[in-house]
Amino acid sequence: MPPGAEWSAAADQRFAVNLSILFTELPLPERPAAAAAAGFTAVELWWPWTDPPTPARSELDGLKKAIENAGVRLTGLNFYAGRLPGPDRGALSLPGEESERFRAHVDVAADFADALGCTALNALYGNRVEGVDPAEQDALALENLVLAARAADRIGAMLLIEALNRPESPRYPLVSAPAAVEVVDRVNAATGLGNARFLMDLYHLAMNGEDLPAVIERYAARTGHVQIADSPGRGAPGTGVLPLEDLLGRLRTAGYTGRVGLEYKPGDRPSAEAFDWLPREARAARAAR
Repeated sequence: MPPGAEWSAAADQRFAVNLSILFTELPLPERPAAAAAAGFTAVELWWPWTDPPTPARSELDGLKKAIENAGVRLTGLNFYAGRLPGPDRGALSLPGEESERFRAHVDVAADFADALGCTALNALYGNRVEGVDPAEQDALALENLVLAARAADRIGAMLLIEALNRPESPRYPLVSAPAAVEVVDRVNAATGLGNARFLMDLYHLAMNGEDLPAVIERYAARTGHVQIADSPGRGAPGTGVLPLEDLLGRLRTAGYTGRVGLEYKPGDRPSAEAFDWLPREARAARAAR
């Protein structure tokens, strides 16, 4: 699909704009309105507060008001994951202070999500730490993921577990779809809640060299959320070589009716100009079928 070409099947998707990678040329409180002006009605976020990850009530209320005033819905939220963008890839498997910060933040994030009707909470696993036994990190991760799953369940939300890609995240242990789904299974077995789901990020899986049609066939029923960017470059659809329209069509055929997060870089242009591949009438979120 050449840059600028519109997707013919876009009307079959339910898109959400990630405001932590798009519209970042604007202050955070202005981004929900910018997404609305571009025609979107659903947005998602990485946890925007890192120092500390439990911000003052006034900051939480300010962002909540900005989202509500823009008339968009928050449909996805990351738990605290350290510095994103930056060197960190999560906090929940890191012994010591970072794990404690994650624990202290879990209910704050769940309450913020609940106040905005958000029902998808993503928990990044965290990098391996030199000198720490991976088994120790995995045990700590499971403890914290159980806490996160219970907090999500309290508000009627699902907990998402994401695979990243090895070239960009060489110390992150979940760098394949099977690795992430294995953690999903561990969490569900530990809690008995069944609310942990796979976050299928097609960009990360492509960067890992996975067979994307096979991943879709095998894991679509286990998937709670999908995110896209083209590869290479993590740009808008049409800037790389991934057949994203075909892949999303395969997901739909496999029964996936959830949201598709637009988690790509706008390039050297304003974010508002990075959606020319998507007809404006297809940007508003649709109800699940």
